[in-house]
Amino acid sequence: MKITRTSTLAGVSIAALLALAACGDNAREVAPADAAATDTYGMAPAPAASGTVVAVAQGNPDFSTLVSAVTAADLAGTLNGGGPFTVFAPTNAAFEKIPAATRGSLMAPAGKADLTRILTYHVVPGRVDAATLTQQIQAGGGSAALTTVEGSILTARVGADGAVTLTDEKGGVSRVVQADVPASNGVIHAIDTVAMPN
Repeated sequence: MKITRTSTLAGVSIAALLALAACGDNAREVAPADAAATDTYGMAPAPAASGTVVAVAQGNPDFSTLVSAVTAADLAGTLNGGGPFTVFAPTNAAFEKIPAATRGSLMAPAGKADLTRILTYHVVPGRVDAATLTQQIQAGGGSAALTTVEGSILTARVGADGAVTLTDEKGGVSRVVQADVPASNGVIHAIDTVAMPN
C-alpha cells in the first residue's frame, strides 16, 4: 500500500476497528506532508463496504491478530451490529510491538476483561471519516478529543509531517497508516501501534 496525504481522519469504534482490517480500494491513505509515498504494511485491497467491520477484518491477513483478539474478547457479535462504528485498527505489526508474554496473557481467558478494555478503546461511536476528523482537529485548535466506547479519551492531532496521530492516555502515540476503509456498519482507520487506556 502506498501512503498518500489526506486532510482529515475519522474516529473509531470496535466495529470500525474490524472493518479497518480488510482495507479496501476506496480507503484513503494518510501520509507525510512531503508527499513522499512509502510502502507500509502491504495490506491487500478488499471490496468496498463488502460487509461489517468484522467481515472486512477477517478478509485481510494483516488483521489476523486483531480478529483473534476480537474473538477472544467475544466482541464479534457487537461489531457485527448496526453501528455505525469508527475503528482505529492496529495491524499485526502493531500488535507485535507488545511483548509476546503480554499478548499471551491478554488472549487467555483470565485476560479477557483487560483485552476488552484495550479493544473498545480503539472504537469511537458513529462514522467519523478522515475529513470529519481533520475538521474536528482544526476546530479544536490542533487537537480533537475522541471519547471511545471504553469511556476514555484518544487525542487526535496532525503531526509536523502531515500524518494523523493518536495519543493514548498513557502518552503512547500511534500513526494512522490507512484511512477510510469502508464497511457496511462503519469505517476503519489502520494504525501502527496499539493504544492503551489508563
